Amino acid sequence: MHQIKLFYDGSCRLCRHEMQWLAPKLKGKLQMVDISEDGFSSFAGVDKAHMMSVLHLWDGQTFITGIDASLYYWRLAGFHWLVTLLRLPPCYWLASKAYGYWAAKRMQCTAGVCDGR
Repeated sequence: MHQIKLFYDGSCRLCRHEMQWLAPKLKGKLQMVDISEDGFSSFAGVDKAHMMSVLHLWDGQTFITGIDASLYYWRLAGFHWLVTLLRLPPCYWLASKAYGYWAAKRMQCTAGVCDGR
């Protein structure tokens, strides 16, 4: 059983597409948990509603969220060059802002339809 768990929203088309693309690269490195499924309610004291608002990755001891969660699993998937680039201060700042904007916009989507896009 994997201690590292990536919690993603399988009802989000872009999220689901990314997870399907990365699944072969992450096989054996972490467990992907689709939190949009009916049976999911919480993990380690964090409820489904909060997890739906921002990406969560459990490293076995604590949660890593947002862009940092993405960078964590991208590194596991072998994209070291991308993670190194995005960790540079100006790139990290921009990536953090872009992720925050996207996460907020994504929450306005229902049934694959997003207002303002």
